Amino acid sequence: MSKKILIDLAKFRDPKDGKYNFGECIYNYHPNNIGMKDIVEKAMMLFTCRKCEDSPCIAVCPEDALEKDDDGFIVRATNLCIGCQSCVAVCPFGSIMNEVYTSKKSICDLCDFDDNTKSLKCMETAPEGAIIIVDIDEDKEDNVHKLNDNILVKEFIWDKLMKNE
Repeated sequence: MSKKILIDLAKFRDPKDGKYNFGECIYNYHPNNIGMKDIVEKAMMLFTCRKCEDSPCIAVCPEDALEKDDDGFIVRATNLCIGCQSCVAVCPFGSIMNEVYTSKKSICDLCDFDDNTKSLKCMETAPEGAIIIVDIDEDKEDNVHKLNDNILVKEFIWDKLMKNE
């Protein structure tokens, strides 16, 4: 088993003021990058989005920047997105966070993450426990889901909650 980055989506939000802190990033190619936003956006669309049949977020987008992929997941073309946040306003479940959907694309390169990595800049600057390095695999019983080979996401899947599982 190899080490992975575990992201707990609930821990990014400050319960006192409701603001999000995704940590800082050392990605050198543009100074205002917050790479974790890229990962959170993907995780949100895979695990938090309710995948509405009529997809009001897609319908309201003035630039056609949102679409469903072949698996029914919403994806955003950041080159088309103007950051108007109409999708945020129209989402009936609040699944799209305005702190994530900005017109600028953030990029996470995992800072050369491997089994020897002890810490990452985002881990040190995000809320405690929001980003940790673990030696576990996906565990759906514990609400830990695989985003990719290096990243796990802890999030409650809405339809599982509805079934009281």
